[in-house]
Amino acid sequence: MKDIDAIIKDIDRLKPIPQVTSKVMAIVEDPHSSMSQLSEVITYDHALTANLLRVCNSAYFGLTRRVDSVQQATVYLGMDQIADIVFLAGGAENLKREYVGYDLHEGELWRHSVSSALIARELAEKKGLGNTHLIFTATLLKDIGKVVLSQYVADFFKEIDVLVSEYGFSFKEAEKEVIGIDHAELGGIVAERWDFSPEMVNIIRNHHIPEGSSSVYVETSLVYLADTLCMMMGIGVGCDGLACRFHQDVIERLCFSERDMQEIMAGFGEKLQQIEDMVSLS
Repeated sequence: MKDIDAIIKDIDRLKPIPQVTSKVMAIVEDPHSSMSQLSEVITYDHALTANLLRVCNSAYFGLTRRVDSVQQATVYLGMDQIADIVFLAGGAENLKREYVGYDLHEGELWRHSVSSALIARELAEKKGLGNTHLIFTATLLKDIGKVVLSQYVADFFKEIDVLVSEYGFSFKEAEKEVIGIDHAELGGIVAERWDFSPEMVNIIRNHHIPEGSSSVYVETSLVYLADTLCMMMGIGVGCDGLACRFHQDVIERLCFSERDMQEIMAGFGEKLQQIEDMVSLS
């Protein structure tokens, strides 16, 4: 195909991430920020306030007292939980639909995105990193390029499949060869269009770890590992999930043991129903 300009124009069809989401991210990443600043930003967005109160009062959180204001919600749930709800709401609109090109039924891409984001945050906490919200949000939105590229993948699936099944291409490599751009590269362009930070753009663009990369930021490696663990658990795999490159060296550099990863996957299995509930609320 190779008409990259036509594909990039389709980015305009995406529902932009609400501006309030970016403001919330800036607040939670600032160590000098306060709960009152967070509450004030959210309060001025009526739709987000309504969604936040609906989620807070759901069975998912099981609060013993009804929450009637953003201020109460921040007190009961804390900044981290509130930020997660805001980020989930901001990313849900584009990711919940069916994406035929990747053989992902309705809700599967969203489920994979939420699951991998939660795992990435847990991995980041284990590593003692301070920018967990950046990692969480970048992981949540890492596959945004699939939303735009799905129809093109569907149109050229036979050509892509031949490269994967007969010539040993990864699915992403085959996308690039046939269509002219892959979903990670396109996701990076979307992130730039939406004025995300350079760090987030880099993570989204490189979350599959390009072949030949001699050095990779630890944040990108954690997102890659979270994505890999989700694939291993069969969460939102799609037709491309079985044709990804596995980078053992990247995982080894993170210094997680096999036991660490087994414990994360075992513990995560217990959270799957909670995730289903959270996905349905977002």
